[in-house]
Amino acid sequence: MHNHLERNLIGYGPKPPHAQWPGDARIAVSFVLNYEEGGENTILNGDAGSEVFLTETSGGVSFAGARDLSTESMYEYGSRAGFWRILRLFQERDMRFTSWAVGRALELNPAAGKAMAEAGHEVASHGWRWINYKDFTLEQELDHMKKAVKAITASAGKPPVGWYTGRFGMHTLDAVLKHGGFLYSSDSYADDLPYWVSVGKTPHLVIPYTLEVNDMKFSVAPGFSSGDGWLQAMKDSFDVLYAEGAQTPKMMSIGLHCRLAGRPSRAATLARFLDYVASKPKVWVATREEIARHWIKVHPAKGKK
Repeated sequence: MHNHLERNLIGYGPKPPHAQWPGDARIAVSFVLNYEEGGENTILNGDAGSEVFLTETSGGVSFAGARDLSTESMYEYGSRAGFWRILRLFQERDMRFTSWAVGRALELNPAAGKAMAEAGHEVASHGWRWINYKDFTLEQELDHMKKAVKAITASAGKPPVGWYTGRFGMHTLDAVLKHGGFLYSSDSYADDLPYWVSVGKTPHLVIPYTLEVNDMKFSVAPGFSSGDGWLQAMKDSFDVLYAEGAQTPKMMSIGLHCRLAGRPSRAATLARFLDYVASKPKVWVATREEIARHWIKVHPAKGKK
């Protein structure tokens, strides 16, 4: 049984595998749009209090047993306006992203999942609710997983093949395997390349994520206070990985949120970075499903061919 307490501090070591990305790309760039609006903490969802995480006013206090209408409206901006702005930016550049989609959020606004699927984006799962799953039992996580898959399938037209809880617990990976149907999961920040783990005797592909250049840092301290800082951080991360990619290609993840990157000032910064990526040769902008299918083919789990 996989146990998160059994840590792997070695990884690939000094000689990571050659990714062999399509087109001899030096870097695989994975943009991820977190679609969470409506799935956050609120008494409307049966929660004990209001949401306080990742808004324009950080450091707030949850209203026990009551709604925080200000915070709710900040989330609503993400689904009403920010989402569509980000979708347009990617459509204008013919680029694809993966969405970490919260099941409850798409249940409340199924048009968003449909729009992403029709535009060629991958709609993966970010859980049934945008909450902390640290203390959930395996049975509780499986119940939420089934609800999330059902909602995403109804909205996007097909079930998700990728999973990312975010605030995951000790049973999350076991639930992913027990539920079945997932090519990969991303509840890890441990590497710059996909890697295999074994859950019992079952191999499972992990495509690690990162919070390094995530737009969430506009709402947590220490973080970004202006678009210039975010843009420079994204460029620096890209440049280092791109340079390393001349010998050992890597992947880069950029996390976005509709209510954060979808605001006009940050959307302008995102557009500049999209254009920067597009200006470089040998770059593969890919969904995580595309990355997973490539890795499974080129670097299958040991014993699998």
